[in-house]
Amino acid sequence: MTGALPAFLAGIAAVLAVVAVGEALGARTPADEGQGPGRGDRAGKETGGGGAGLRAWLAATVEPLRRARREGYLPTSDERFRLALLFSFAAITGGWWLAGPVVGFGLAVAAPMLAGWLISRGRRRYRRAVEKSLPEVSRAIADCLSAGHSPRGALVAATASLEGPVRSEFQTMRYELEAGAPTTDAIRNLATRFDSPRVDAFATALISQRLAGGDLAALLRRFAEGAAERDRVAEDARSATAQARFTGYLVVAMPLGAALFTELLRPGFFASILGSVPALVLVGLSLLLQLAGFILISRLARIGVT
Repeated sequence: MTGALPAFLAGIAAVLAVVAVGEALGARTPADEGQGPGRGDRAGKETGGGGAGLRAWLAATVEPLRRARREGYLPTSDERFRLALLFSFAAITGGWWLAGPVVGFGLAVAAPMLAGWLISRGRRRYRRAVEKSLPEVSRAIADCLSAGHSPRGALVAATASLEGPVRSEFQTMRYELEAGAPTTDAIRNLATRFDSPRVDAFATALISQRLAGGDLAALLRRFAEGAAERDRVAEDARSATAQARFTGYLVVAMPLGAALFTELLRPGFFASILGSVPALVLVGLSLLLQLAGFILISRLARIGVT
């Protein structure tokens, strides 16, 4: 396999390798976390200040991506800048190696948008995970109410039985309640953080009982049943449209597959395209159209759950 294809694959591998190394270095083992500052400092000196500093910078740079998936964390401006810098460096290195400085600088300009998309994607996944866990949360709170807890005490007690991203959110609420915040304010803060119709409905159910009274446990159980039923309907819809979505994505990916296959049959195909300005313009337009088609298919196939 000769020609531009190995360089193309190597460029992609270089970009992904930088991100993967940052992810791997950012994951610390429990034994490392329990070493304490003294042992960590000694280990850093033993491995060399320059290498330790680079690993620390990579770990700190990639950590916001991990926290966005795990905690719904919104990175600060400085953290976004470091992520954009890392992605741009990887993109310009791979692009320059692949097709020269022009492509390298073009990819470097687009790389920060990829970093922003990864952050938004991680936070969306976190939000969906919390929304899907609300039926479980509602049942846990209803069980605590049936056991004799007050609504405030049920919110605190139910946190111990939760797992996953929703536990992090209700731990935050628990800390607010233990610090003396009014129950209504803690519930409204939860709804404000998410700005989600399902979370708003959950918060409204809790607040309405404090204002109008009634059987909150029964109300929460009905809410849990309705939310679980909507999730089942959404999963059925995804299953029914899986083949159509796969076909759409396959059609979008076919030109790239055909180009790679042509390079295998005729080495130098990519190089001939890169050497012609009209060909580059046409390829750029086709890539824009393919990207637009991918976005439209993704939006049409998106199934919202409220």
